[in-house]
Amino acid sequence: MAPMSIRTLRLTATLVALALSAIAQAEPAAGTDLDPAAAQRFAALALQCLHQEYPNHLSHTLNSDADARPPRALTPAFYGCLDWHSDVHGHWLLVRLLHLYPDAPFAARARAELARSFTPENISAELAYMHGSGRASFERPYGMAWLLTLAAELRRWQDPDAARWSVTLAPLETEAASRIESWVPKLHYPIRVGEHDQTAFAFGLAWDWAVVSGDAHMREVLRDAAQRFYQNDRRCPLDYEPSGEDFLSPCIGEADFMRRVLTPTEFSAWLGAFLPQVPRRAAAHTWLAPGVVTDRADPKLAHVDGLNLSRAWMLQGIAAGLPAGDPRIPALKDAAKQHAEAALPFVTGEHYEGGHWLGTFAVYLTSGAGLN
Repeated sequence: MAPMSIRTLRLTATLVALALSAIAQAEPAAGTDLDPAAAQRFAALALQCLHQEYPNHLSHTLNSDADARPPRALTPAFYGCLDWHSDVHGHWLLVRLLHLYPDAPFAARARAELARSFTPENISAELAYMHGSGRASFERPYGMAWLLTLAAELRRWQDPDAARWSVTLAPLETEAASRIESWVPKLHYPIRVGEHDQTAFAFGLAWDWAVVSGDAHMREVLRDAAQRFYQNDRRCPLDYEPSGEDFLSPCIGEADFMRRVLTPTEFSAWLGAFLPQVPRRAAAHTWLAPGVVTDRADPKLAHVDGLNLSRAWMLQGIAAGLPAGDPRIPALKDAAKQHAEAALPFVTGEHYEGGHWLGTFAVYLTSGAGLN
């Protein structure tokens, strides 16, 4: 047996300490717009798909005939919700809601479904799959960032089940963190797209995990990336957004990451140069219009509902990153409200194309997950 890495030892020590913590009854986060009825609705979306194996969209490198296996055999913890990353953040959705509403009607079933996934055998198989030949870039960076977000939520929730699941997930958490920390220094250019490969969004999630876990090295890696990739950016072409299949905003996503790295004063100056389009007074008009969804049964066109949700939470984050009293805050919050109202009514699960993942984005927004 190989000796454990320093990070593994640190993670294990932290998680064992967490396992000894007393139960703390969690209340909804400050400023949350998530009420019990909405929590019930969003939980139902995850519970429907968490272990629904088909339909399934695999991003899978086959090295031989032996790799032609069903999803449940390839990645036995995260094989539902159409694809690996959606299943990972579907688990996060349930952990987040249980953290906020531990006595909700869905709680017993949610705990049972999570326990079904979080077993040492399943996580060991997930780790073995990642180590397979040709999988160095598996789910990088989006899925890896969501895996860390799931791990961070388990760490923050002082509950015996959460503590046990954290210990179980720790080897995969370590692997995800190591992959990001080794990849980012080799990345010569940022990835400025509106879908899974966007670096700014993944960096923001990884930063939040680093804060929760106390991983100073991850923060150093991401701070360096912020300096190399984004510090000198000016006048982001917001008028060119969105592209037709975006669920993330390249401009807004970058600013939401930078507000994590910079002090409020530094961020205020940086934002003025990067997004001079943000009004400095209460907007009398829509300065950033929500995206239009033309067909929610189309899996790619339905991405725009996700764009509206992610823009909403990112705009809230940008406002929170500015100094108190900054004149741009009202316009940012107003735009966030417009985007939320354009998307939240349609997170219903009517179409599996959106229902397998939009619940996560709705919970991230309405529970203020990125603001904690």
